[in-house]
Amino acid sequence: MKSKSIIATFIITGLIASCSSKISKTSIVSVKQGSLEMKVDSVLNLMTLEEKVGQLNQYNGFWEITGPTPKEGQAAKKYDDLKRGLVGSMLNVKGVKDVKALQKIAVEQTRLGIPLIFGFDVIHGYKTISPIPLAEAASWDLEAIKKSAAIAAEEAAAVGLNWTFAPMVDISRDARWGRVMEGAGEDPYLGSKIAVARVQGFQGEDLSATNTILACAKHFAGYGFAESGRDYNTVDVSESVLQNTIFPPFKAAVDAGVRTFMNSFNELNGIPATGSSYLQREVLKGDWKFDGLMVSDWGSINEMIAHGFAKDSKQAAEMAINAGSDMDMESSAYVTYLVALVKEGKVKERLIDDAARRVLKVKFELGLFDDPYKYCDENGELVTIGKPEFQEGVLDMARKSIVLLKNEKELLPLKKSGQKIAVIGALASDKTSPLGSWRIAADDESAVSVLEGLQKYKGNQLTYAKGANVTIGRTQFIWETKINTTDKSEFAAAIAIAKQAEVVIMVLGEHGLQSGEGRSRTEIGLPGVQQELLEAVYKVNPNIVLVLNNGRPLAIPWADENIPAIVEAWQLGTQSGNAIAEVLYGDYNPSGKLPMTFPRNVGQIPIYYNFKNTGRPTMNEPESVFWSHYIDEKNTPLYAFGHGLSYSKFEYSNLKLSSNSFTKNGKIEISITLKNTSKIAGKEVVQLYIRDLIGSVTRPVKELKGFEMIELMPNETKVVTFEINEKTIEYFTANRKWEAESGDFKVFIGGSSVTKLEDNFKYSN
Repeated sequence: MKSKSIIATFIITGLIASCSSKISKTSIVSVKQGSLEMKVDSVLNLMTLEEKVGQLNQYNGFWEITGPTPKEGQAAKKYDDLKRGLVGSMLNVKGVKDVKALQKIAVEQTRLGIPLIFGFDVIHGYKTISPIPLAEAASWDLEAIKKSAAIAAEEAAAVGLNWTFAPMVDISRDARWGRVMEGAGEDPYLGSKIAVARVQGFQGEDLSATNTILACAKHFAGYGFAESGRDYNTVDVSESVLQNTIFPPFKAAVDAGVRTFMNSFNELNGIPATGSSYLQREVLKGDWKFDGLMVSDWGSINEMIAHGFAKDSKQAAEMAINAGSDMDMESSAYVTYLVALVKEGKVKERLIDDAARRVLKVKFELGLFDDPYKYCDENGELVTIGKPEFQEGVLDMARKSIVLLKNEKELLPLKKSGQKIAVIGALASDKTSPLGSWRIAADDESAVSVLEGLQKYKGNQLTYAKGANVTIGRTQFIWETKINTTDKSEFAAAIAIAKQAEVVIMVLGEHGLQSGEGRSRTEIGLPGVQQELLEAVYKVNPNIVLVLNNGRPLAIPWADENIPAIVEAWQLGTQSGNAIAEVLYGDYNPSGKLPMTFPRNVGQIPIYYNFKNTGRPTMNEPESVFWSHYIDEKNTPLYAFGHGLSYSKFEYSNLKLSSNSFTKNGKIEISITLKNTSKIAGKEVVQLYIRDLIGSVTRPVKELKGFEMIELMPNETKVVTFEINEKTIEYFTANRKWEAESGDFKVFIGGSSVTKLEDNFKYSN
């Protein structure tokens, strides 16, 4: 049977009629569970053990698809596996032409004709790039984040893709770790809300629609707590941290219907996550009842050998499948060894069936059995990539991601006419760096630079000087850069234009490839000679607006002390320069808030707002040194979690509780009066924090439990109300379960985690 698969033939003859019925176009949920399970089992019952194992095998694109067929080596072996139906998914194959060619092999040349899933790292956009995820988190705007993910999904689906390895929902408190740029920051509550928004954005309401793709919650679990902030490093955390800080965004993703998970590179409790039955079978598939697909991270099954957990690839395959890792990404361990392991009795075939069933299930949910080529519309690809509404969408996201850190003497917004403005910094004219890390399908030089954005405002006299290069070229590995630590030859030109300017805009920070996977740093100040450039320009003109481009929190104590205006502009994607210019000129009033603490010094790391009090938080004797502190630096951060200014001024007052106590199944309301005391309309993120004063497990000094974006006209006042109930105060207690404990609590409301207004309440269960 060469041109027609067995499944296709059986569908036509009606022997497995369930496979031919269409999945409802209204919602995944509308598919009756029994009906979907029947479809999956109908296919599974036709499969040999080898074919089931094949569905668990994911290969990276391994040859030029439009070129000659590979005849020898590893590529030839993989090609043979593809033709034999021993590949369930491909990654890093993009474009309708190539996707369709591979899908044609899977559907028309294999015995059963089971379609492939095509995965790709669509982290913050495909061609049209949104801000990096950490920047998006700074918006605290869940609808905007959801829309950003939906734009990425639609564009990716148009090129034949149906699976993204996002969102990364790892919580991290360590800015040295490069992958903080890929997540939502340090807080489990905010991280959980953003995880839901991104899952919903990618997957939409109907996975079988051609503008949605599978989301993947990663990395399960603990990856963001790598020791020393060094990527891929060991993780050693308590059960309390695991349950109360690390797990919540993953659980939220499950509750939001995420269809795939990815395990992490790190070990946890001495066991690599890929081989952890506790994480994958007990928690994820057991306690949380996750019925989707778990995929390994790249090569992480074979990496258990380097961990010293498996002696060879065969044992690694045995450990991974028994632990609950369903799909093998690029280790080739499953396709090579699982059949033999089943025959040897080391792996039960029911585990293979369970894993294959999960793979088939998401393929049915995507509608691939109805139409394997549904994502392969070449005309759709042409008209979808870079659509104008996508550009407007990522511009809106970029505006909302900007955080105003400091604005003394109201230097910002800039006047729109009559000013001499000097723009300094290599990053100001860079059209690639603003795309950030993890934008592998985007074209270099495709971002709007800050300089281009500013030049659209014609009323001022604008001059530009690079001042100094941030980088001096790339290493042999395309994603790495070398930092300029010596060349100051262009300082003089920058100083010259600064002397003649009324205002200096300095665009400094990290190149887009200095954060991301594998890019940990031990120093997180301004890289290279940029700090020296900043100080040199300040000597001749202190009227500086510092615009930061970066993928992680930076330690900039000198700038905070000396520079009057500082704007955290991250790496904002395709429309970066336009968004920054609109904020600097006041056409958009900044409303972003930090999702991660900025330290004064790298020595404070890890630093985070929801810390524990310890037994010696302070000492009564003023001269005592015997308390938890540094002798050379303050304990407090440079900029706190939740911090962010506006061109508007907001006044908080009149905190009220509906009652000072509630009991099980009850609730209380807390309200605050917010007033815009300025002449500028603006938005403020009102934040609710709670402290559990006494617990069976020690509790943080403050925890985010709610937030709301409020927009106020000049001099407008609004009462903002939050509800506190049993769910609000529950946590993973000493009883090893989630519950609310009786006791006394403090409640705080303000514009950041540094709040002034507070009250008390009591809960009794």
